[in-house]
Amino acid sequence: MRIDAHHHVWRLSRGDYGWLTPDLKPIYRDFGLADLAPHLAAAGIAGTILVQAAPTEAETLFLLDLADGSVVVRGVVGWIDFDAADAAARIEALAGRELLVGLRPMVQDIADDDWLLRPALAPLLAAMARHRLAFDALVLPRHLSRLVEVVDRHPDLQFVLDHFGKPHLATGDIAAWKDDIASLAARSNIVCKLSGLVTEAASDWQVADLSSAVDHVLAQFGPQRVLWGSDWPVVDLAGGYAKWFAATATLLDDLPADEKAAILGGNAARIYLSSRGRHTSRT
Repeated sequence: MRIDAHHHVWRLSRGDYGWLTPDLKPIYRDFGLADLAPHLAAAGIAGTILVQAAPTEAETLFLLDLADGSVVVRGVVGWIDFDAADAAARIEALAGRELLVGLRPMVQDIADDDWLLRPALAPLLAAMARHRLAFDALVLPRHLSRLVEVVDRHPDLQFVLDHFGKPHLATGDIAAWKDDIASLAARSNIVCKLSGLVTEAASDWQVADLSSAVDHVLAQFGPQRVLWGSDWPVVDLAGGYAKWFAATATLLDDLPADEKAAILGGNAARIYLSSRGRHTSRT
């Protein structure tokens, strides 16, 4: 089964997508599961992981309610206020929702680059591990060395590096990123999402512009620890779903069929669903 391990939906009227402004014209409108359906059908994708896009618990509840009424959404990666005094209780409460498979603080938008290293975060990550929730790391290259430390501190927690850690593909300045990726890959409790690359590349990107980063991640993590996501509808800023999916096929062309299948669905099913005690299919 193919799984899109990273996509969003949103309604502008909610008012909690502070980053989503009219300047982002191609995606400044409502996007729902019905809009996604043709892309999934064209790519032969049967299931998805729906990921938060607003730093509010209200949006997470909105996504969970959408998922409850959907056959295609297999799991939701949500958000809680990790800085709240009752953050542990909030994790406990949300963990009772069957389709919640992970949480994602929007680290890339947090002013303190050392936020991941705060001692107060430790018991919250321990609570996530107890509830078998994955920690999606939405970080920038400057956060990767801190992420290594956190991954080491929590060996029982499953980490997922979103969007390859957003390497600077547009400038080609990825040497330090490569070193940090190698360090992260040496830790067995983190996997890497093959997603979000085209919005980090030049506006006229070609598949060749992505290959160095993809080859490096595959060499370091191995095909069993890489999972594909569309990052739809954000991907519409850089060519769209179909172009990115076609680029993925080219980037993975040399891999055996079983390794391609793992990246395009099997790994997501294992990381987010079966290893969390969740079902891989819904009826």
